[in-house]
Amino acid sequence: MDQDLRRNISLFRFTIVSPLVNRKGMSRGEQEAVLRDILAKDWEIPGSPRSSIARSTVLRWVALYEKSGRRIESLEPQPRKDRGTSRALDAELEAALVTLRKEHSAVSLPVFVKLARSRNILDGTDKGPSKDSLYRLFKRHGLEKDTRLPEDRRRFETELPNDMWQSDCMHGPQVAFEGRLRKAYLFAIIDDHSRLVTHAQFYLSESLDCFRDCLISGLEKRGLPRRLYVDNGAAFKSNALAYTCGRLGIALLHSRPYIPEGRGKIERFFLTIRKQLLPTLPDSLSLERLNELLADWIDGDYHTRIHSSIGQTPIARYLAKVALLRPAPKDLRDYFRIAVRRKVAKDRTITLLGRNFEAPVGLIGQSVTLLFHERDLERVEIFKDEVSQGFLVRLDQVVNSRIRRSQNLNSEIVPPSPPPLLPPSPPRSGSLFGPQSDKGGAA
Repeated sequence: MDQDLRRNISLFRFTIVSPLVNRKGMSRGEQEAVLRDILAKDWEIPGSPRSSIARSTVLRWVALYEKSGRRIESLEPQPRKDRGTSRALDAELEAALVTLRKEHSAVSLPVFVKLARSRNILDGTDKGPSKDSLYRLFKRHGLEKDTRLPEDRRRFETELPNDMWQSDCMHGPQVAFEGRLRKAYLFAIIDDHSRLVTHAQFYLSESLDCFRDCLISGLEKRGLPRRLYVDNGAAFKSNALAYTCGRLGIALLHSRPYIPEGRGKIERFFLTIRKQLLPTLPDSLSLERLNELLADWIDGDYHTRIHSSIGQTPIARYLAKVALLRPAPKDLRDYFRIAVRRKVAKDRTITLLGRNFEAPVGLIGQSVTLLFHERDLERVEIFKDEVSQGFLVRLDQVVNSRIRRSQNLNSEIVPPSPPPLLPPSPPRSGSLFGPQSDKGGAA
């Protein structure tokens, strides 16, 4: 780390701690308010890809600054005290590895590790020193020839629209929600060929449910891609999501951890958002208004402006081969239903999210699969052995009290019998045993 970077880091850290150390007589509540404001912001941290700062880190910087007599130099990152030595290797092992390396300087590191194990310098387990530790060791001894090939990264572009979509999540501005400020998160999906944004939307969470909602909106508007390239974050890692994409004929691909270069187009779009849209937003916004401004900017500016990488507007390039696009199925949202396993009780009931339903009588005692949307529990479909058995009915105990059941569990519910006929009304005059004759005798 050069001196300029060390000074930039110390200056950044001073900027963070100065609101906490420059005001004397602050109450504990005022200090907590300032600290919360620091932790809620996104920062451009010199020398780090991170954008947030932990509470313990801020307090540690404050302590360092105060302990040094308020010298900004105390906030510079300190070099390792054990620099030049290995934490993973003792002196005897280091000497043996260096001697072996001098004898076999041309072999690659994987081959060297096998050779060291064959000579019992390293044990046969996977708990030995990492390849990076070995490389640093050899570099210190002038044996730094690195036989590892550099990463083969090439700029690419798919041939057709909807060949591949890229997606990721970006931390956005704060929005007013239920009387307080909440951070918004932007999920966006971009077509690799045309740079067209198939859908982008701010949410109050970076969860899988939010990404699923964004993806469904994109599929409904722009059809089905052949591949979906996403990050390794929790919002994109789900067996259910991978299975749903597979049913739609979409290959769900994940980039390698900590290597964002493969998702360069979506990262470049996020940079455009930060530079061109976010600075123009008013200070206080609702989530709904923020999404309205985002949609207006995408459709009215981004999609209709010539993109420097393709020499066309994204919308024109996307629509040039619109005949080749695969439309989404009409029942698209049903592909994204939640699946759970349940066992039908003896009284035909099934409990789902605190609500009781009735299953067909023939499924009593059997394990079934339920497919449903969490926000629409009026359409819960029941499957047995991957065959649909229809939709569940909400339990109504009052109606059930009026229904006569069949004794055969394999039959359906028998409708109630009609009420018995009332006896005829007695005649208004004459004998109770029948009408009187005109002559007064028996009929």
